[in-house]
Amino acid sequence: MRLVIQRAKSGKVIVDDNVIGKINYGFVVFVGIKKGDTPKNVKLLAEKLLNLRVMPDEKNKMNFSIKDINGEILVVSQFTLYADTKGRRPGFSQAAEPKFAKKLFDFFIKELKKSDLKIETGKFGAEMLVEIQNDGPVTIILEN
Repeated sequence: MRLVIQRAKSGKVIVDDNVIGKINYGFVVFVGIKKGDTPKNVKLLAEKLLNLRVMPDEKNKMNFSIKDINGEILVVSQFTLYADTKGRRPGFSQAAEPKFAKKLFDFFIKELKKSDLKIETGKFGAEMLVEIQNDGPVTIILEN
């Protein structure tokens, strides 16, 4: 499982000209699920994400977690995080099959919602427009 986390002033996902997920200050998280991922992987990364100290304190040092500031999280599935780019046209053989990936993606959302933070999502498998006002910019990659 691979997460690309962007600290954001705001973020939203648009599908078919409709905003389906929107956050204010927090994280926009792109999630890639690979073959062989397990609920245990998902749970570990959800916990890591919620406790990752990349939110600024009063001196603009990264000392707070998303939970510490009661931030918001927008989660977007993105199988292209497992693109094989050895050639000129990417392959996606490492990405999990959609049915399996959706099950783990939904489990990831469920784990995040245990935090009582506002959690919004895109639409799994859909063509989406994602708007992000990256703050910092801060972009972190987590993987297991």
